[in-house]
Amino acid sequence: MHSELITMAAIAFPGFDPVAFEIGPLKVHWYGIGYVVSIMLGWLYARRLIANGNLWRGGQPPVNAQQLDDFVLYAAIGIVVGGRVGYALFYDLPNILADPLRFFRVYDGGMSFHGGFLGTTIAMILFARAHKIPVWSLFDIVSIVAPIGLGIVRVANFINGELWGRITDVPWAVIFPTGGPFARHPSQLYEAGLEGIVLVSVLSLLAYGPKLLKIPGFITGVFVCGYGLSRITAEFFREPDAQLGYLLGGWLTMGMLLSLPMVAAGLWAIWRARRAAARLPNPETAAP
Repeated sequence: MHSELITMAAIAFPGFDPVAFEIGPLKVHWYGIGYVVSIMLGWLYARRLIANGNLWRGGQPPVNAQQLDDFVLYAAIGIVVGGRVGYALFYDLPNILADPLRFFRVYDGGMSFHGGFLGTTIAMILFARAHKIPVWSLFDIVSIVAPIGLGIVRVANFINGELWGRITDVPWAVIFPTGGPFARHPSQLYEAGLEGIVLVSVLSLLAYGPKLLKIPGFITGVFVCGYGLSRITAEFFREPDAQLGYLLGGWLTMGMLLSLPMVAAGLWAIWRARRAAARLPNPETAAP
């Protein structure tokens, strides 16, 4: 009876087609479009950040426009390769070992944020060293724009009807085509709000208000910690991956487990940034 009431209270899934359009045999998915749009919007916003000298210590952005343009390719490779490798290691290793070619079937889905995060971090370190750019400042730029992509990709998850939430009786519950006859939390939209809208708003306020880009690493710490807390919160509403289930006590999920170190790392980065900034002279108040 309870499940019947839940089903009756639900909103029918809008019935989006995961394929946006087709060109001959080529099928272009909304998920792929989400990644491309995310990278482009992030690049445009990053260009605005480096064009505003008032946001940076000494009035001089550490990255120029040409370097930023060159970094886009590094970022794209880091996101895609890291995301796929992370998914294979954290969520799908037994299936990958049984069928190694499964790793390359990206069109079937399967990307991990935590893997993409590590892949992009490696790409940033390599790029910063090659171009002699302060790595923490590059981290800060990417951290501010990253939530744009997180929000867009979560909306794409909703359009695909994947990564849905746990069974619920809230008025806005949705019956997803692949989620059985049960009403579920639209947890993809919760994540889009927390990891996307809320996080990009907070980081932008910190950059343009107290101008915390002048303290290299501070914005990065807020992003990493903020994402970890947002993901942990959303995981309480999101159905765990079927192949993993709950890891402990009927509540701990792999997403939570991978996000806990991010919270700790983010707090450490904030502490490190404030400590490093305290040792430096303030160029705005220094004598000529």
